[in-house]
Amino acid sequence: MQKKVLPIIKLALEEDIGRGDITTKLIIPDRKRIKAVILAKENGVVCGLDVARLVFQAVDKRTRFKFKSSDGKKVKKSQVLARLEGRAASILKAERVALNFLGRLSGIATLTDKFVQKVKPNPVQIMDTRKTTPGLRMLEKYAVRCGGGTNHRMGLWDQVLVKDNHLSSLKLKAIVDKIRKKVRGKKIEIEVKNMRQFKQALAAAPDIIMLDNFTLKNIKKAVKLRNESRKVKLEVSGGVNLSNVRKIAATGVERISVGKLTHSAKALDLALNCE
Repeated sequence: MQKKVLPIIKLALEEDIGRGDITTKLIIPDRKRIKAVILAKENGVVCGLDVARLVFQAVDKRTRFKFKSSDGKKVKKSQVLARLEGRAASILKAERVALNFLGRLSGIATLTDKFVQKVKPNPVQIMDTRKTTPGLRMLEKYAVRCGGGTNHRMGLWDQVLVKDNHLSSLKLKAIVDKIRKKVRGKKIEIEVKNMRQFKQALAAAPDIIMLDNFTLKNIKKAVKLRNESRKVKLEVSGGVNLSNVRKIAATGVERISVGKLTHSAKALDLALNCE
C-alpha cells in the first residue's frame, strides 16, 4: 500500500508547499527542533495515522513519529494520537497535508462506524460505493474498512454490475447466462428500480440484486419474494441515512450501500500542537 500512497502524498505536498514555505523560511531558524502532538478535538474513529507519518517523513525522513493510537480505534476528544519530534521547519511544512489526510480518512471511518452501530444486531453489511474523491479511492475505501464497513467493487473491473443504462431488463436472463459463460469467478449484480424489474432480475438468477431507491414497503416485498424462490443476495441503495438504516437492515437484506460514507463524510477535527 505504501508504494501506491507515496505518489498521492507527493502531489499533495507539491500542491501545498509549491516553491517553498515562505512564512517558515522568514520566521523559523533552520536548525530549530520542536516536539509536537496530534490531538483529536472530538470523539471519532481514527484512520490514516500511517499516511500522516509518511507525509512528515516525505518532507524530512529524520522526523520522528510515534503512534499513540492505531487505525480503526475509537478515540475521544483531547486524546493524543501521535507524538512528533524533529526540525520545526519540516514539521510545519508537512502539518496541513498530514492533517488533511488524517482528518478526511478519520471522518469517513467515523461516519461508517455510526452506520455499522445503527444496524446491529442485524447481519447486514454496510458498504461503500464508487462515489469517492478522484485519486483517493484506495485510501477512502480503506477508511470504510477501518470503520467496520465493507468495500463494494473497487472499480469497473472487479464485479459485473448491470444497470439500466446497459441494457433492457427484458433481456436479463440471456445476458446473465452470457456473462456466466464468459466471466468466471466474478459476482454478477443487477440494479433494479421497481418491482417489475425485480421479478425479471430474480428470474435471471444473478448473485446479487440491487434495490435502487425502493420504499421500505417494496423492500419487504422483495425480501419475501426472494425468500420464496431463490438464494440471491439483496442490496439496498439510494436514500439511505442514519434515520432509516436500522429499519432497512431489519427487512432481511444482506447489503446496504451508502454513497455518503465517502462523498459526504465530515472530516474529524484534529490539531497539531507544539509543546
